[in-house]
Amino acid sequence: MMEYTLAKSDEDLEGILSLQKANLKKNLTPKEIELEGYVTVDHDWEILKSLNEIEPHVIAKDGNKIVGYVLTMTGKSRYDIPLIYPMFNEFDKLIFKGQSISEYKYMVVGQACIYKDYRGKGLVEKCFQLYKETYSQFYDFSITEIDRINKRSLNAHLKIGYQVIHSYKDNDKDWDVVLWDWNK
Repeated sequence: MMEYTLAKSDEDLEGILSLQKANLKKNLTPKEIELEGYVTVDHDWEILKSLNEIEPHVIAKDGNKIVGYVLTMTGKSRYDIPLIYPMFNEFDKLIFKGQSISEYKYMVVGQACIYKDYRGKGLVEKCFQLYKETYSQFYDFSITEIDRINKRSLNAHLKIGYQVIHSYKDNDKDWDVVLWDWNK
């Protein structure tokens, strides 16, 4: 039976890390990257737990197995993962509805992933629905960046309601910044 909930236990976090490792770009073939998408950041236990203590991650469980997740992140964690410093710096340059992004209270999608055998069954939509229901009362919107070659991820975010608000190049990669306005 599928359950959509917030990560509460060490076992939940271990399940997230296991699913993440299986979908890291460095662990996939070029064909898998193109067809299935991938995740970029390889979180360690301490960082994942620290992020979860600020705002719990959203998970999809089939029995005891983690089959999907949306990692939560806030501005409090902007310096915890060196790989994403440029993302937060880029956010600081952006204006949304006439106001600097840095003036808003926002959530960042730290990462989203669905177990391969469960893709195309609505899990990502249900995970993001819980994400919005849980956090939209405290935050104005959700924002993240997506490597433009990760078409599956970009399309999933757009389907949920994110909009591309900015594009830029960093370290020879093209990034799309996407935002889901929770005050619409």
